[in-house]
Amino acid sequence: MTTNPLLQALLPLVDDLSRELAEGERYRRLLSALRGLIPCDATALLRLDGEQLIPLAVDGLSADCLGRRFTLAEHPRFMALLASPAPTRFAADSGLPDPYDGLVEAHSGQLEVHDCLGCPLLIDDQPWGLLTLDSLDPARFAQADLDNLEAFARLAAATVKANGRLVSLTRRAEAEHQLAERYRAVAGQAESPELIGQSPAHKRLLAEIDTVAGSDLTVLIGGETGVGKELVAQTLHARSPRAARPLISLNCAALPEALVESELFGHVRGAFSGAHSERSGKFELADGGSLFLDEVGELPLAVQAKLLRVLQSGQLQRLGSDREHRVDVRILAASNRDLAEEVRAGRFRADLYHRLSVYPLKVPPLRERGRDVLLLAGYFLEQNRTRLHLRSLRLGAAAQAALLAHDWPGNVRELEHLIGRAALKALAGHAERPRILSIEAEHLDLATPAAALAATQSDSPLPAGQDLRTAVEAYQRQLIQAALHRQHGNWAATARELGLDRANLHRLASRLGLKQA
Repeated sequence: MTTNPLLQALLPLVDDLSRELAEGERYRRLLSALRGLIPCDATALLRLDGEQLIPLAVDGLSADCLGRRFTLAEHPRFMALLASPAPTRFAADSGLPDPYDGLVEAHSGQLEVHDCLGCPLLIDDQPWGLLTLDSLDPARFAQADLDNLEAFARLAAATVKANGRLVSLTRRAEAEHQLAERYRAVAGQAESPELIGQSPAHKRLLAEIDTVAGSDLTVLIGGETGVGKELVAQTLHARSPRAARPLISLNCAALPEALVESELFGHVRGAFSGAHSERSGKFELADGGSLFLDEVGELPLAVQAKLLRVLQSGQLQRLGSDREHRVDVRILAASNRDLAEEVRAGRFRADLYHRLSVYPLKVPPLRERGRDVLLLAGYFLEQNRTRLHLRSLRLGAAAQAALLAHDWPGNVRELEHLIGRAALKALAGHAERPRILSIEAEHLDLATPAAALAATQSDSPLPAGQDLRTAVEAYQRQLIQAALHRQHGNWAATARELGLDRANLHRLASRLGLKQA
């Protein structure tokens, strides 16, 4: 007795209704069933979020796809799929650029997709997202595949709706989008904050954000330079009951000491030379909302005392005024310094530290987030693809390996700048703008063990047989020790020579086992 292939593909989805599955696993099973029904080189499930599509699961595409955000206006194929109630197949000679060109893992030297099939997923007759199938074979799909995909999409949508998981995610996404819209209208932000990642460390951070976001507790966000502390603060505010009110930010390290107090509390006319009119401070501007104090550890001790008073009483005085103003502000503070150590050293008030660290939140460094580096790279690749007006921008296999092996002392900010530079270098090697631009390892300028040995001309080469991470760490030790020797043991000067933040250099040296004075 022959079993219907469509029925075979759907039976696992029906069985999954009674199972407790993580959302990612449920999506993976959905794509696995689809690929079993319609053989192809790659499949993807994307959720519609406003004017962009967010990949939730991919099978056969490069890992960085999960970090990409596809703006509909820039991808006419996706727009065509969403506009059609039935599956759409694009001819091999279609002039519409394929978003997945260069991203299919099994390309075997062939980078362009030649057969593309997709359809919308509808929930309550509204487009929820897309299912896409791609093949490097221009004759892979037939009319029967369109018919099977249409039936699969309808029953898959019914299955996920009955289960309730994707419906709840849709409602949550809509609620967050509405909050973000109000947030943007009041605070003038360009776009809703998004934290990208799937690693255990990142998921723990998201769980902590969800725990504390709905409260009014003061949050002290810790972490190394470049990990995204300001983005965490934006997310906390956007998910809080204060989201409809402004989030005001102040970088405490970027202001001269004489102006910090005026920026925080405001001033009256004539309070100091140049004060020609009254001015509200950040606290008053943030009334009813949140105030993000970045690099709070840089505040002078005298200002720390006045900040503590405002936190305790909710009242402030503008500089030069005797009149008090009452404010209702939630404080979100951040520092890449160890404030507990700063307290012990007498550079930060203990009472203010305890007032700020009601809920300490540590943002993990990028080196502890594993393959999240590829998702984040995908996000920055898509940004640079748009900025450089490229049809496709991808990472070569060696480039992906180099990103995974790098230690990332500058964290996400370093990755962002690295991808931007690498894209320009890769483009500079072409006389004409290519259809698919590949970033290779040499464009990243990340030191490899072989390059390290050549650069230092060391008489004691690194031992053979080491894995890449161990060899890179050995090279990092060599660089730091050589720079320390040139700077006569001065760690501050060494950090400047190596282009690192001093605190990050100390942390890296400690991890590498280097003795610090």
